[in-house]
Amino acid sequence: QVQLVESGGGLVQAGGSLRLSCAASGRTFSNYIMGWFRQAPGKEREFVASISRTGTITYYADSVKGRFTIYRDNAKNTVYLQMNSLDPEDTAVYYCAASGVVGTTSSIPSRYAYWGQGTQVTVSS
Repeated sequence: QVQLVESGGGLVQAGGSLRLSCAASGRTFSNYIMGWFRQAPGKEREFVASISRTGTITYYADSVKGRFTIYRDNAKNTVYLQMNSLDPEDTAVYYCAASGVVGTTSSIPSRYAYWGQGTQVTVSS
């Protein structure tokens, strides 16, 4: 089992920045691909970003590319999502997730076995 706890969400004005953190415990953190997903009210959960086990490969949704950065610190068992130039369209509950599948990154929710409880991000216009 892997336990994931997100933090860092909140209310920010459009154009602002937030950094989300996701602390992992349980099994060896560096064995897992990590991802961030989000879900806005009335919408399906969507992929945001993913990072390989070593942190050398990242993959982003087109909607956040150039604005968001995913990175990880395996010594601290933590993955981060730095979000800049936030837009009201980024308002959602953000979830981190861990995947043990073969590969480097993944945008497919079903490949992630472990999920955090989510943290709310609200961007005001």
